Amino acid sequence: MALDSSMSVLVVDDYGTMVRIIRNLLRQLGFEDVDDASDGATALAKMQGKRYGLVISDWNMEPMTGYDLLKQVRADPSIGEVPFIMVTAESRTENVIAAKKAGVNNYIVKPFNAQTLKAKIEAVFAERAEPAVVSVAR
Repeated sequence: MALDSSMSVLVVDDYGTMVRIIRNLLRQLGFEDVDDASDGATALAKMQGKRYGLVISDWNMEPMTGYDLLKQVRADPSIGEVPFIMVTAESRTENVIAAKKAGVNNYIVKPFNAQTLKAKIEAVFAERAEPAVVSVAR
């Protein structure tokens, strides 16, 4: 599946170096419209003002974690459907389960490369593109 590299992507991380790394990886994949936010509250404000095709957020941030951001995004009908990928240095099973229950579309454990990022993004959009199965009784 070809990625729509024209969509807007929001990268949320309180560590500037990680923002630059993800931005560069996205650029390698052809994404040009990449914004960033250094915390969840700033990300929410940006999402209210602009439609994003994808959010890539770190889990561990202060004062609002990526997990809290995810829950707030999913609770807001105006932005609740935006695809959301969580990035973390921890691969703790309980975190993955909590993020899935909160509605995350995919999960990436640091460190990762452009191929991993591409595969995770493609998986999110392949999942969203699957047609609903409708059975018709005759």
